This record gives sequence, structure tokens and C-alpha cells, in this order.
Amino acid sequence: MSGRPIPARMIPSIFTLANLLFGFLALVWVLEANFDLASTMILLSVLMDSLDGKVARRLSVSSDFGKELDSLSDLVSFGVAPAILTYQGILQPLQSGYIRYIGLGIAVVFALCGAVRLARFNMLNIKTYFVGVPITFAGGLMALLMFIRHMLPWYVYPFSMVILAFLMVSTFKVPKLGK
Repeated sequence: MSGRPIPARMIPSIFTLANLLFGFLALVWVLEANFDLASTMILLSVLMDSLDGKVARRLSVSSDFGKELDSLSDLVSFGVAPAILTYQGILQPLQSGYIRYIGLGIAVVFALCGAVRLARFNMLNIKTYFVGVPITFAGGLMALLMFIRHMLPWYVYPFSMVILAFLMVSTFKVPKLGK
């Protein structure tokens, strides 16, 4: 280390990369069937995603690079990780035969709708509201639901994923809170 401080323009990206790290770790914990820890990692990603934008605005260092990195991180943390978590933790163990593939299809649709939602968000560049439910909300809600999976019937999960997938790609205007 040369003792030079981290440039201000890089600080938000550190939070964004932490978001991606927690999303990756969520996937690792899903592989190890530790669904509570995987859910915790997704919720930590929500925190990091919240902080990266706030820090970028506070330091006045928003950039196209940061926006793209944020979307890539969000797709892993709030699209792929919750979809695989819900599939492995709820949908796959309860199903047999062709019904298992329906659960897999629902998980895939959730992740794909999240990708479409992020791409549209990057294209529209609207500052006052979101078009469709943010992927951070959808993925975070699925992670929260996994904490109470022993209290809810299994069918709540595929139903929730389908509704959230639809809401992510919908044209509903969702107000931006705290702006």
C-alpha cells in the first residue's frame, strides 16, 4: 500500500461489489442447504445496494460504470440468488415428475424478469419514480419469506415469485422513497 487514499469515485463501487459478494455467498450457502444464511446474505445485499447509491449521490460521483456494475450485481443478488434459493429450499424438494419443472420454470421466469426490469431501468433513466417493482424489493421479499418458510404453505412461494416477476416487468409507477 502506498498510503494514498481511495479516490472518491471508487467508494460507491466498493459497496456495489459488496452487494455482489453477498449475492455470490448466498448462492454458495444455497448449495450447502443453509437457507437462512443464504437469505441473510441477500438481505445484506439489500443494505449494500441502498448504500452504494446514497454514497454516490453524497459524493457526487455517479457514473455510467457504477450504474452498469450496480445492475450486474443486482441481477445476481436479487434475481438469480433468490430464484435459486426459493427453488432449492421450497420448490424442488416438494415436487416430483413434471411438476418439478414447473417450479424450475417459475424460478427461471423470476430471474429473467429481473434482468428485463434492470435493462429497462437503465434505458429509461427516470429520477422520480420506478417503472415496475424494483428487483431489490422483489429479491429481498423472497429472502424474507424464506425465514418464515416453516410457517407458510409451500404454494405461497411460487405464487409470490410469479406475482413479483409480473410486477417487476409491469408498467406500474412505483414512487422512489427517500429521494
